[in-house]
Amino acid sequence: MIWYDYDFVRQFTEKLNFRSEVKSVRIRPDRLVAVIMQNVFVYNHTELQLLHEIETRPNPKGLCEISLSGGMVLVCLGSEKGEVRVEHYGLSSSKLIKAHDSDVACVALSNDGRLLATASTKGTLVRVFDTSDGRLLQELRRGSERAEVHSLSFSSDTEWLAVSSNKGTVHVFSLKTSSGSIGTDGSQEAEQNNSPLSRLSSFKGSLF
Repeated sequence: MIWYDYDFVRQFTEKLNFRSEVKSVRIRPDRLVAVIMQNVFVYNHTELQLLHEIETRPNPKGLCEISLSGGMVLVCLGSEKGEVRVEHYGLSSSKLIKAHDSDVACVALSNDGRLLATASTKGTLVRVFDTSDGRLLQELRRGSERAEVHSLSFSSDTEWLAVSSNKGTVHVFSLKTSSGSIGTDGSQEAEQNNSPLSRLSSFKGSLF
């Protein structure tokens, strides 16, 4: 169901029908994305014209994210285990990233679509990729024990990444992606050499 809610005027405008349960919906001013078990549908927001249909591996969580600014970038599951698909609609390019050996459990995009974060069903590592070329920029160790990662969230300035899990914790990692090299030590230092209070006292980005 599509609602117009500008200036607190709630008005029904349109609806879309699907052949199976809708798992998630993403929206930005120019696009609407709906996710069902094995398909992602991309629509023009103004006319609700179907622009693109993507087939994925089974996706019960409805994993899919879109950039909120600039040219639209979409991330969803690929067709293979541990694979993530990146669509750059402004560049008319598509890329498959082998993010993990096990199934992908959670994904996140930075607001500008430049950075992608993924976690697998093991929940011990979070990986950060450059969406333009699929390059691995940083590995962040959440812990040594298996965990179910519930959410990943970039700060608005992409300097921080928050990771929540069923362990009852939220890890906040400092991102070192500007150097262009793969980093693995930053996350361990954040957990071992700094208290949670000291880490959060220096946190200047906002999480969305």
